Amino acid sequence: MKQAIKSNAMILGGFALICTLMVALVDLLTADTRARQAEQQLLNTLYQVINPARFNNDIYMACQHVQDRDLLGSDKPQTVYTARQDNLPVAVAITSVAPDGYNGNIELLVAINKDGSLSGVRVLEHQETPGLGDKIETRKSEWIYRFENKKMTSEKDSRWAVKKDGGMFDQFTGATITPRAIVNAVKNTMLFFDKNQTELLSNTTSCRGENG
Repeated sequence: MKQAIKSNAMILGGFALICTLMVALVDLLTADTRARQAEQQLLNTLYQVINPARFNNDIYMACQHVQDRDLLGSDKPQTVYTARQDNLPVAVAITSVAPDGYNGNIELLVAINKDGSLSGVRVLEHQETPGLGDKIETRKSEWIYRFENKKMTSEKDSRWAVKKDGGMFDQFTGATITPRAIVNAVKNTMLFFDKNQTELLSNTTSCRGENG
């Protein structure tokens, strides 16, 4: 009996090892493909928030890493992509985090024109409630488009809030926390741009080790 148990345990252990090795092998073999897919998805999102007709540089390569926990919502480095037309900066797209979403972090891409107005905003990743908070996705509603061309008059611009708080942005029926978190995160990202505008627009290096 003990021998049978030992034998079965060895078989199960061997099977588990083989499965683990197969998963690791598949992960290794598909790593490049997944990386290319992630790059293309990011490029598509960048083209959504900054019209590609406005720039002629490789925006994916024209990037730098920045950190500001208070304004960008995370201890982790965020990425700034610079769009340039004939080497002149026209806009930047900044990744940032809304840390106070209903179900946790909401990762954003916020594009800001050289004049400080918003070019566009997109949600990169979130865990918000389906049917309520997920209206931040473009395939679910047009809410996120309402940021386009908006500006701030100052850090204390009271319009930058949801209407429930006296601002200019709609909240969702039954879900105020999610839009409130995004409005606040976009506002903070714009403040980060305003604070670091000269450095962000003048950057010509690449966070990928090549010239932008």
